Amino acid sequence: MSPAAAAPPDPDDPGVRAWSLLLRTHAALVPVVGREVERGAHLPLSWYDVLLELNAAPERRLRIQELGSRVVLSRSRISRLVDEMAVEGLVRRDPDAQDRRASFAVLTDEGRAGLRRAAPIYLDAVRRHFTEHVHPDELAALRDALTRVLAPHEGH
Repeated sequence: MSPAAAAPPDPDDPGVRAWSLLLRTHAALVPVVGREVERGAHLPLSWYDVLLELNAAPERRLRIQELGSRVVLSRSRISRLVDEMAVEGLVRRDPDAQDRRASFAVLTDEGRAGLRRAAPIYLDAVRRHFTEHVHPDELAALRDALTRVLAPHEGH
């Protein structure tokens, strides 16, 4: 092991500090936004995440495995999440005719209505708790920087 690899990270290193703040900000804001969406639209934030991805997909449907790679919240329990949402009529499972082991999650009309009901609440919460606190120039720089960091990891 090289000496550099064995040395603990310097907490004053700008990169370490930025990473720590990114994690702390995410941990602080996701529950706040989630509570507002749940209270106002009666949808857990993880369900909103699924509805958003399905709404953006071609034919408003995705294979369960692909949906799991696209959602931000609850990736590890996507199949159970889809089952819970199907019970509520927000999505349905359709078998994949090409692969009997796979199935699609399909957005229902009720799911689209739930998404439309939740979207303004979600967007308002993001604005109040995040974007209002960052100058527009900083938002552009933050977006560009995070896009560069994320690019090599997309699809993993």
